[in-house]
Amino acid sequence: MKIDEINIAIINHLKDGRAPFKKIADDLSLSEGTVRARVKKLQDEGILDITGLVDPEVIPDQNVVIVGVRVKDMHLVKKGEEFSRLRGVISVCVVTGRYDLILMVMLSRDFTILEFYTDEVSTIDNVSSVETFVVYKSFNLKVPLTL
Repeated sequence: MKIDEINIAIINHLKDGRAPFKKIADDLSLSEGTVRARVKKLQDEGILDITGLVDPEVIPDQNVVIVGVRVKDMHLVKKGEEFSRLRGVISVCVVTGRYDLILMVMLSRDFTILEFYTDEVSTIDNVSSVETFVVYKSFNLKVPLTL
């Protein structure tokens, strides 16, 4: 699917996640059906996933940590997929620099960082090192997508 300016504009309107298709259509001078069809196609092709973000700061006994991971081999995408299946993992990025992967992990009183490392990370081969960063405060920036 070609990502054109209309698709980018629709995606930018959906950053709120609750924007009605009718409002998006009116803002972009399109029909509601066009917006609905494009969103469906973007979702069907795996380009767009509409989800809700939860602020862990307002949920009792929840913490987010960011984990930098270095691996011993260069199968980074495969390793990223393995990490994405671990309990507590919210997202995984393959990156350049000091780490090979950056994970975002949700912890709770019943699932601690020690359990994440001993029960989950220990199941993955060829992990060279990990470093944990505790998130004290996060800010969701709504940066517009451009072509």
